[in-house]
Amino acid sequence: MAAKTRSRAKTSRGAEPVPPPPLSDADLAVARPKPALKALADRLPLWRRPGYLVRRLHQIHYALFFEECTAFGITPVQYGLLTILSTNPDADQVTLANALGIDRTNVADVLRRLEQGGLVRRRKSADDRRMVLARLTAAGEDMVEKMHPYMVKAQERLLATLSAEERDAFIATLMRLLEANNRYGRAPLRAIRIETM
Repeated sequence: MAAKTRSRAKTSRGAEPVPPPPLSDADLAVARPKPALKALADRLPLWRRPGYLVRRLHQIHYALFFEECTAFGITPVQYGLLTILSTNPDADQVTLANALGIDRTNVADVLRRLEQGGLVRRRKSADDRRMVLARLTAAGEDMVEKMHPYMVKAQERLLATLSAEERDAFIATLMRLLEANNRYGRAPLRAIRIETM
């Protein structure tokens, strides 16, 4: 009976957690960073690494986008694809992949989801039956229009701390970095300056 009670106490969700034992001097010595590693981190700290900062800013952008656009149930990538189709009807998957900078498999998946939502219609090309063309439905066109001000608000919130001149410089710098490093991307953009972007 005592064994059963002890077993129940261990698995009980309401039980107080047992605090860990205090660290000994030996443990504290081990926990201190090695001087060589600290020197490396000091030379280029995390908050001075462009890749880290870009990734963090991307995470923040996603959070702001979902705050502003959550009612629509559309992701930033899906909205990007809808935006491209809004000015490029009957675009094929390769063109869409090149414009979005994602691979064709991902484009096919995004198109499938948008088609299931009634926002996109796909059809085989009359010229090349292997090619699938996509265009917005009337509901897709409405979605682009209705979401646009909310998407814009997310972009504005992201850049709110910058002046107009700083925003222009920031975008110009991002474009310069993208163009200079585009070939290293998993799915390089091939139409980086198309009007819809």
